[in-house]
Amino acid sequence: MAESQNIEWKESWRDEYLKWICGFANAQGGKIYIGCDDSGKIIGVADSKKLLEDIPNKITQSLGVVADVNLLTEDDKEYIEIIVPAYSTGITYKGVYHYRSGSTKQVLKGPALENFLNGKRGATWDSMPLPAFNMSDVDDAVVDKFKLLASQKGRINPELLDESKEVLLEKLHLKSGEYLTNAAMMLFAKDPEKWQLGAFVKIGYFESDSELVFQDEIRGSLIEMVDKIVEVIYLKYMRAKITYVGMQRQEKYFVPEAALRETLLNALCHSQYNYGVPIQISIYEDKMYIANCGCLPENWTVENLMSKHASKPFNPNIAYAFYLAGFIESWGRGIEKICDACSENGCPPPEFTINPGDIMVKFTASEDQIVRRPGGVTERVTERVTEKVTEKEMQVIELLQEDPGYTYAELAEKLSVSRKTVSERLKKLKDKKVIERIGSATKGYWKLLE
Repeated sequence: MAESQNIEWKESWRDEYLKWICGFANAQGGKIYIGCDDSGKIIGVADSKKLLEDIPNKITQSLGVVADVNLLTEDDKEYIEIIVPAYSTGITYKGVYHYRSGSTKQVLKGPALENFLNGKRGATWDSMPLPAFNMSDVDDAVVDKFKLLASQKGRINPELLDESKEVLLEKLHLKSGEYLTNAAMMLFAKDPEKWQLGAFVKIGYFESDSELVFQDEIRGSLIEMVDKIVEVIYLKYMRAKITYVGMQRQEKYFVPEAALRETLLNALCHSQYNYGVPIQISIYEDKMYIANCGCLPENWTVENLMSKHASKPFNPNIAYAFYLAGFIESWGRGIEKICDACSENGCPPPEFTINPGDIMVKFTASEDQIVRRPGGVTERVTERVTEKVTEKEMQVIELLQEDPGYTYAELAEKLSVSRKTVSERLKKLKDKKVIERIGSATKGYWKLLE
């Protein structure tokens, strides 16, 4: 039998193995066998009587816990079995918290230790009080948007919609004693980054793993963020496959909106924000990655995730507000919905990767869904516009080929001219029907005309 989550083999006793006992006590419990090699083969111990006296005393004195220590015999060889129960409180060895994960022992520090201790207390990061955050920091416009969404979905008591934001947040369990919680801050703050580093989403377009072409950072409350992210991705980052049914134009992306939205909501609900690392979306011509700091519930694997399962959000208070607003369901069907949306759209199924510190979802385009993005000013464009535009206007076109989402201010900075000058050049290019604006002035992008 190989070593596993709950079993450890040791050839002889060393006091440092108290760390392994601490790790089992902090996790799901387990067994340590003294007198066995790494494959579990019994080689025996020579001092079993002394070990039966010493080991229980050392465990109690060093860890403050009690473990069963048994003498076993096989083929005339004696070996020791130590049975460690799981404890509901955090256990330390010389002031350090150890934790059994898989077949390894880890030392808990920083955010990982905070999450562990909160879990032992039955608390979550998003339910913790944040004394520095108060009602004056709550964005009234976001509260009004939440009320509108919740009323449209019909998942909230209508009388609560007429209450003040103070009453509403208390009824949503977004207060701990007299203080608002981390969840209240993430959901309704005007500027969550004031209290939590990394409380935003990074989006980048890559030509290769090492070559970032352009990027955006989406900021604001979680209630507002989802629509912003979807809008920016589809307007600026992804190119649709255009087809026609009769006279009707149809646009099809290799990541369907239902799958993208559900994946984003999962990331926002489950992200471990206390690590201070933003959710990251990497977009290529033929694939997209969405990654967030996080981990699966204890003892879960990718197989558990892909099969029918109960909903176990890392941030349940944030998830509850999302449920009331109609963003998510409460049945743990998010993964199923993502896969179904991809299947219905004729897309390959998403790939889920669980890394030690993050969870990543990968969407891949099938060959017939890839829309090639020009990598600079193409010869076709150059030939068509050379006679129409000036050298200075061509400089603007080159920048828009680099990033169609550049703002007036960014273009002015890159060209070392005033915003007024940029505005005049863009107007001339529009008048010459070389470019057109897609979307609004603040959320759109520039498109080179065919």
